[in-house]
Amino acid sequence: MEVLDIDARAAKLGIDWSQVNLDSIQLPPGQDFGIESDDEAVYHDDQSEFDTGFGNIIVVDHLPVVPMEKFEKLEGVVKKIYNQIGVIKENGLWMPVDPDTKMTLGYCFIEFNSPQEAQNAKEKSHGYKLDKSHIFAVNMFDDFDRLMNVKEEWEPPQARPYVPGENLQKWLTDEKARDQLVIRSGPDTEVFWNDARQKNPEPVHKRPYWTESYVQWSPLGTYLVTLHKQGAAVWGGADTFTRLMRYQHSMVKLVDFSPGEKYLVTYHSQEPSNPRDASKVEIKVFDVRTGRMMRDFKGSADEFSIGGPGGVAGASWPVFRWAGGKDDKYFAKLSKNTISVYETETFSLIDKKSMKVDNVVDICWSPTDSILSLFVPEQGGGNQPAKVALVSIPSKVELRQKNLFSVSDCKMYWQSSGEYLAVKVDRYTKTKKSTYSGFELFRIKERDIPIEVLELDNKNDKIIAFAWEPKGHRFAVIHGDQPRPDVSFYSMKTAQNTGRVSKLGTLKAKQANALFWSPTGKYIILAGLKGFNGQLEFFNVDELETMATAEHFMATDIEWDPTGRYVATAVTSVHEMENGFTIWSFNGNLLYRILKDHFFQLAWRPRPPSFLTAEKEEEIAKNLKKYSKKYEAEDQDVSLLLSEQDREKRKALNEEWEKWVMQWKSLHEEEKLARQSLRDGEVSDVEEDEYEAKEVEFEDVIDVTEEIVQESM
Repeated sequence: MEVLDIDARAAKLGIDWSQVNLDSIQLPPGQDFGIESDDEAVYHDDQSEFDTGFGNIIVVDHLPVVPMEKFEKLEGVVKKIYNQIGVIKENGLWMPVDPDTKMTLGYCFIEFNSPQEAQNAKEKSHGYKLDKSHIFAVNMFDDFDRLMNVKEEWEPPQARPYVPGENLQKWLTDEKARDQLVIRSGPDTEVFWNDARQKNPEPVHKRPYWTESYVQWSPLGTYLVTLHKQGAAVWGGADTFTRLMRYQHSMVKLVDFSPGEKYLVTYHSQEPSNPRDASKVEIKVFDVRTGRMMRDFKGSADEFSIGGPGGVAGASWPVFRWAGGKDDKYFAKLSKNTISVYETETFSLIDKKSMKVDNVVDICWSPTDSILSLFVPEQGGGNQPAKVALVSIPSKVELRQKNLFSVSDCKMYWQSSGEYLAVKVDRYTKTKKSTYSGFELFRIKERDIPIEVLELDNKNDKIIAFAWEPKGHRFAVIHGDQPRPDVSFYSMKTAQNTGRVSKLGTLKAKQANALFWSPTGKYIILAGLKGFNGQLEFFNVDELETMATAEHFMATDIEWDPTGRYVATAVTSVHEMENGFTIWSFNGNLLYRILKDHFFQLAWRPRPPSFLTAEKEEEIAKNLKKYSKKYEAEDQDVSLLLSEQDREKRKALNEEWEKWVMQWKSLHEEEKLARQSLRDGEVSDVEEDEYEAKEVEFEDVIDVTEEIVQESM
């Protein structure tokens, strides 16, 4: 519909567009009322394929040839195999029988719900060994037409011209070494360069209705994923954001990448018609580059609701936890009394069975190794102690175990380099009426994995927050009573004591309830969010000194850029006022502030790990002055440019003002005769010295009151 038609119709209905806030209009979930989405065409081509042809049918050959007495048994075996891979349609398995011999013909047709399921079934079951004499040969039904039309004479394939692919790492070569960030506000999603020198973000890409819920960077920053009714899509490229791949999963709600970006996990849940029933959950795992679905998981929300840091519709998210490292070799799922560990070569269970661990409630992978930590609470009314264990995968060998007594709860924190594991243990007092907290510290890389016990100076202090220093040996703890708890710093390794945890110092009475380490360590922000209204303290842990204090009123989010040079604080739309974000330097200097109505999300684009060795990085740090001369000169040039721009701006404003004054003076002069004629020839424009100033005094009674004063005797 043309804009003019809309305006005309609005005028006819008496609607004043200036009084209508279009951003506030929200359609009911799952309905579009015929309004086409900005990304409606994302899956248009694929849908035509799904709606026609026989792409959802496979042909399974090399089945046993059996008489009718064994027909049902063979049919049941085949159904059992393929129901583990996908959903077979009702009456979707047909096994032909020879009408003369009443024997099966050694093959069958299986119809699935979708072509993706059929393709997945073909890939997973082709070559499946039913027994020594029967190895499945599986083909797509649509392939038969292609195979039947193969020419008898061989023809050499036509050489296709080379078309270079998108340079997905181009953004890392920015001459100014800037980082990107993505924000969402109102209907818009925008990507910016953080240009701290210019003290302003530089636009890269902006698109309205780019996603229907949220966006997410992949762990190494290669892709940006968006969510749509039809599924998810990933974007990237050299100079702009091009759609690279899409993944069909209707009404997807959540996504998660594997650490090495090889796989994308998508999540969808459907509310039951009966409120007493659990939601139905479907999870799919896709190959990021090819878009091929590797495996899907279905069940009730109850089956996916154990453990995990967060949840939606009753299920914990992420449901699957990926093993550390970039090879994306293993992922695990926690269920009741069970830990299921899958390997991505075949997307099946390791050793074809899950690990049975009674009453297990939490699991956590090492960020760098295939080591799984798990927590089991007390059982039997305290007769069987709680335990934390470390298990090596794929061998499933237990590397270390620690029994814990009188435990109320445990929380596991891995250090980013996988060298240490801290377990915060909440224990009951003897009276069982209160709890106190301490830490069990595992040294993963040392022989026999020694464990240290750390208690605070006042063990009754409540632990509010804990955070490891990235790539370092230190950690910070907020402990004590609100509103002014203490903040303590500890080190697992000091020059004086390399094998014992040591306390570095304690900051008393801080308005803080959250800790945000710089990605490079050394610096930390002690933040007071929520009830503390955005108090910020920028702290240097090396020197144990405060660099700056500031406030971002009502701040809801804090996120460091991947280099540790800058940090963003944001107020999202959970608050109605002051929505937007602020960029600070690492030492607390406010660089710039951007206000955005209906501000939903901010996320820095991650960077892949540096190729530099630790020794090379240390050398650069020692010779930083030599390397920094070039950038200091560039900074000075930018500073001079900004100063010149400010002068030019002030000069332009002054010239604009003088021009405006001259225009009014000229107009005043032009209208002089008109003013004189309006006053019957009297001159109204007189100079100041022609005025006579007189002072006139007058009195005015403001109020009258009557008061009786008694004379003293």
